[in-house]
Amino acid sequence: MAAIKAELVSMMNKALELEHAARIQYLTHAALISGQDSEPIIARLKEIAADEEKHEEKFRTLIADYLGGEPTMALGRTIGAHGVPQILEINLKNERDAQDFYKQIYQTAVENKKELQYEFETIEHELRHVIMDEQEHISELTRIMG
Repeated sequence: MAAIKAELVSMMNKALELEHAARIQYLTHAALISGQDSEPIIARLKEIAADEEKHEEKFRTLIADYLGGEPTMALGRTIGAHGVPQILEINLKNERDAQDFYKQIYQTAVENKKELQYEFETIEHELRHVIMDEQEHISELTRIMG
């Protein structure tokens, strides 16, 4: 495996771990929310968890099918929270951190475009869509927080 592919596999496996953890964290946090007017927040957290599951699949496909690597089954760190404000703050921070990291992966791919002549367009396209989804999550969580 070329050095750049190995580097991208390593980075994307870290991203895959983040997505595994994010999905579990969103679903758990949604289960902890109760009270008046909680249903829309619970529903949105579950929707975001479903988006994270789609991101997991994108990273798995890129790692295995395009970069010739082995997708991780490891789980990134999850953070417990209680109460809607804390749940939203923790998840907003995680979304921002994930987006920052995914932009690093994207930049690495762009900088090595010539060495990824048969993979670049798909890698670039999928990473851009994951980043855009994370931006949407940041916007939505910020809006819910008020």
